[in-house]
Amino acid sequence: MSTAATHNHYQKMSETPIPRLVSSLALPAIVSMMITNIYNLVDTAFVGQLGTSASGAVGIVFGFMSILQAFGFLYGQGAGSILARALGRHDTQSASLHATLGICSSFLTGGVIAVLSFLFLDPLVDILGSTPTIAPYAKTYIFYILLSAPFMCASLTMNNVLRYEGKASLGMIGLLVGACLNMAGDPIFMFVLGMGIHGAGLSTALSQVVGFAILLAMFLTGKTESKLVFGRKSKAKYFSTSETCLQESPVSSFFNICATGLPSLLRQTLSSLTTIVLNFCCKPYGDAAIAAMSIVARLIFFAVSAAIGIGQGFQPVSAFSYGAKKYGRLRKAFRFTIFLTFLVIAVAAICLIVFAEPLITLFRDDPEVVAIGVRALRLQALAQLVMPICMPSEMLFQSTGQRLYASFLSVLRNGLLFIPLLLILSNLRGLAGIQEAQPLAMVLALPLTLPFVISFFRKIPKEDS
Repeated sequence: MSTAATHNHYQKMSETPIPRLVSSLALPAIVSMMITNIYNLVDTAFVGQLGTSASGAVGIVFGFMSILQAFGFLYGQGAGSILARALGRHDTQSASLHATLGICSSFLTGGVIAVLSFLFLDPLVDILGSTPTIAPYAKTYIFYILLSAPFMCASLTMNNVLRYEGKASLGMIGLLVGACLNMAGDPIFMFVLGMGIHGAGLSTALSQVVGFAILLAMFLTGKTESKLVFGRKSKAKYFSTSETCLQESPVSSFFNICATGLPSLLRQTLSSLTTIVLNFCCKPYGDAAIAAMSIVARLIFFAVSAAIGIGQGFQPVSAFSYGAKKYGRLRKAFRFTIFLTFLVIAVAAICLIVFAEPLITLFRDDPEVVAIGVRALRLQALAQLVMPICMPSEMLFQSTGQRLYASFLSVLRNGLLFIPLLLILSNLRGLAGIQEAQPLAMVLALPLTLPFVISFFRKIPKEDS
């Protein structure tokens, strides 16, 4: 990337009006989130045609995929946050170092997870919460996910790095192509070729590999601020001229990435853990309960994906502004993100509440699944109204390097609150308690989040430095 292009990037991030800047960065992130969730929903809908047990298997494997996503986000958010702040200081060398470390570490970690999972496949499926009737479908589906695990992890990392560079539209291309391939592949492999659940897994795996190749090409063809640097020459270059890099070694930079990305790892790992605990709590109520809660989780994630995309558009602005000491812009970006997120969440919640029954029926036309899913979906949709403050706050702290605050808020909803509430309410109120636990955890997280936000903004200057 030329010096002129780097200057233009700095000027864009520091001078573009906040509403336009956040919106422009959020739009490709929103499209990426929507695309990802659409093909997750398509997977769920097609597999649901194979029966309730097969539909439950998607929910089982979804918990494992959250673990892969956890490490993809660990390296992506960690490297991206450091990278964006480095670009705010005009330090492209440190940005390249951290981008390279993040992407390579993510790919290797995905490979290690895949090998270990293949060795312990049977106990893994049991740990994820399979029933005896769901387990055969789950083992078949997860086999293909494991084959694509390194590509899935690295793709998430590259997508986050691109987003923190302010180039979310490049990441969107890789996701869009992969998603279209998956949606086209599902019916072809599953029904035309008669592969059933094998076809769903194979379609997902192939789409991940193709998406990875496209995202990697963005870095190798000079479309990014940061470069992928390897070998002794690149090490000498990237550790000799930059004041920041002089203080860093690959090992210390790796641990810095991990420490910065820890909130994402905690958030995604706990998301996986809560899915597993939820499946175990649903076990006494049969495959219908597991399938229903799995469908609800996919619908909720799809409905709030636009809001998450807005938050992801805010993150590079937050990290850059903090690194460039433009604190006034940081405050404006945070307020605008809350406002825009609330509008999106309110519309989504109303739609989910009103159309709960036909939405659940779309994925599994089983009266028992529908009855369980409708109540859970309406409760969770209503509770999402606290998200416009909680979610941007987590992203604010992570993007500005406030590791302690970010880590605590990341474990708050999914760990410290949801898991205990799920275990307690499932024993006290049975299936009704399972449906109520997550909405209650979200509502309780709000009053615990606000003091951290107030404290942060009191500590930083009110105007740009």
